Amino acid sequence: MNAPDIEQLERLCKQFRIDIINTLHERQTGHPGGSLSLVEILTTLYYTQMNVDPGRPDMPERDRLVLCKGHGAPALYRVLAEKGFFPVAEMKTLRCFESRLQGHPCPLHTPGIDAATGPLGIGLSAALGMALGLRLDGSAARVYAILGDGELNEGTVWEACMSAAKFHADNLCAVVDWNGVQLDGPADKIMPMGDIHAKFTAFGWNCIECPGHDIGALFNAFELAKKVKGVPTVILAHTVKGKGVSFMEGQSAWHGKAIDDESYEKAIADLGGAD
Repeated sequence: MNAPDIEQLERLCKQFRIDIINTLHERQTGHPGGSLSLVEILTTLYYTQMNVDPGRPDMPERDRLVLCKGHGAPALYRVLAEKGFFPVAEMKTLRCFESRLQGHPCPLHTPGIDAATGPLGIGLSAALGMALGLRLDGSAARVYAILGDGELNEGTVWEACMSAAKFHADNLCAVVDWNGVQLDGPADKIMPMGDIHAKFTAFGWNCIECPGHDIGALFNAFELAKKVKGVPTVILAHTVKGKGVSFMEGQSAWHGKAIDDESYEKAIADLGGAD
């Protein structure tokens, strides 16, 4: 990628963060911390990697994305809206009764959503099933699965890892949003995972680490992943929970806390969205 392309996507990311805060403040519900840490990962995928068409959201040849950490839905919805899957104005209906934008992703009514997620630990298995099904169909499509690092506590994640390696699912790319914080506190204190890179490697995966808020680095990691054959790839993306909002960064209290008026004003000022 060249510098102008990266700068354009960085501007989009700034706007996405402002809009996520606006939405969550207005609705007084949702998960700010883990949504803000996802922004560059999702933006890089949808703007530089994934073959998707808002006019044909169910086209068979599309790439798939499974947001395993389903509570990050506000970030996914905002990117999908910008891509044209539904109007940006629909963000105001987040978590409203009968809204298409439920608190966690659901494919039944929401264009661009490939899997229902919410209970942590189930998404990678679903993504693996998609990847193997696509291979049986002779499709060149790829499947991306985004996990939280706290989600790695779930044993089902590692069952999926074993299966993906056994079946040589090289059309599957997992991304760990490695922000170091989960609902109840620092991930290393809640359930220490040790050397995550070594664990994925031991399970037979190609493992890449990169800064998760650097679009150029993410782009290079995804490009490298596509070249690896015979094994699945995981990208360990080092991120910051609550990225861009000083008092939210690295704080477990903002995993799912409603944004009051005072905090909202401070957050918008931090993000450069104040008038």
